[in-house]
Amino acid sequence: MPALILSHVTKTFGHDTNEVTVLKDVNFEAAAGEVSLVIGPSGSGKSTFLTIAGGIQTPTAGEVQVQSANLHQLNSKDRDALRLNKIGFILQAYNLVPYLTVQDQFTLVDRVKPQGNLSPAALRELLMQLGIERLTHQFPGELSGGQTQRVAIAWALYQNPDIILADEPTAALDSDRVKVVGRLLHDLAKQHHKAIVVVTHDLRLKEFADKTYAIMDGQMTLA
Repeated sequence: MPALILSHVTKTFGHDTNEVTVLKDVNFEAAAGEVSLVIGPSGSGKSTFLTIAGGIQTPTAGEVQVQSANLHQLNSKDRDALRLNKIGFILQAYNLVPYLTVQDQFTLVDRVKPQGNLSPAALRELLMQLGIERLTHQFPGELSGGQTQRVAIAWALYQNPDIILADEPTAALDSDRVKVVGRLLHDLAKQHHKAIVVVTHDLRLKEFADKTYAIMDGQMTLA
């Protein structure tokens, strides 16, 4: 059974003459142990697809299943619990708290989700892999764009989710860092049986993907 399934998902915004269809009858599956890449230009519907896949937005039509649970059939409390315990988001907005140091970002995760996070040793290894082990006492405002992006990746992976949804995780990274992040996501999928979905226009990540999809004008095809 796939970890994530989108069935005939359509998403529209606005009404009447102002109605815009962002996703059109999208069908998608992501399996544990695989990296799925969704490529497409800005405005193609990639981010909307990802937020619907993670239960942040609801589709206008269609269904989303996460580990056999139909998100539409869950109440808001159960949906929030599923996102907290099963899904890790790497979003372009980074989701870092500006007045907390990098280390305190992880402490905050422990307070919200006390169990199931990485061990201190595993976190240290992750920070070293991403080259940010020396940034733990700095605040987000003191970091470069690339550093902030890598901290956001570590923050999402620290929660040890079964499903990882990443929105342009390498947009601010040079080619060497792209390879580090690509290998990390690939190894997480293979060695720890994670289902990883990356939406991006960065074709440098294709070599690390098991499946590549293209999305254009809201329509998705297997590339």
